[in-house]
Amino acid sequence: MVIFKAFACILLGYLLGNFSPAFLFGKTKGYDIRKEGSGNVGATNVFLLVGKYAFFMTAILDILKAFASWKICQLLFPNLVTAGPLAGAACIVGHLYPVFLRFKGGKGLASLGGVVLAWSWKWFLMLLAAAIIIAFATRYVCLAAPTMSLVFPACFCWQTHLLASTLILLVPSVPIFYKHWENFVRIREGTEMRTSFLWNKEAELKRIGKWNEKAIEQLNNRD
Repeated sequence: MVIFKAFACILLGYLLGNFSPAFLFGKTKGYDIRKEGSGNVGATNVFLLVGKYAFFMTAILDILKAFASWKICQLLFPNLVTAGPLAGAACIVGHLYPVFLRFKGGKGLASLGGVVLAWSWKWFLMLLAAAIIIAFATRYVCLAAPTMSLVFPACFCWQTHLLASTLILLVPSVPIFYKHWENFVRIREGTEMRTSFLWNKEAELKRIGKWNEKAIEQLNNRD
């Protein structure tokens, strides 16, 4: 019975993780977001291709789907201590590798945030502040998700002492690091976008050599 409940949590979380607002917002502009911009199916690429409103909505919806995964499974299986962590971790994996998008998804930061929020809103605010500090201190947004994927389980373990749940929450850190490997390579090569793209996209595109007619057309087509 426990195995069935655990499987149900994983399946529900993974399927909710497959919901991709980034892909849908890209379609509103005629893009397959998997093939445009950075190719990432997440809020950052939506910001570059679609606009600020779509960026915020994508981030919020990605947070909410992970939050819902945790909470729904907690309600369905109140006697299963690992219900929330199983569903939350599976949702992150579903976001990273959605079967309905041929396993090409986002990088996991917002969905990771949703899992943290489902556990504790206070820790969500603290870790959100830490992620922002990391992004601006290092000048690279891409470093926030891999770092938080390790910091969050450590904080969770410190507060709850639930070893099994902690190990489950550590699982997504492996694919998150893998998905960010190309970012690490670009940082080393000096071609990774810095946080300044949030307010000066043109300068960043020029700096990394991505400023061309297609980039201009995409920026002009944004909201």
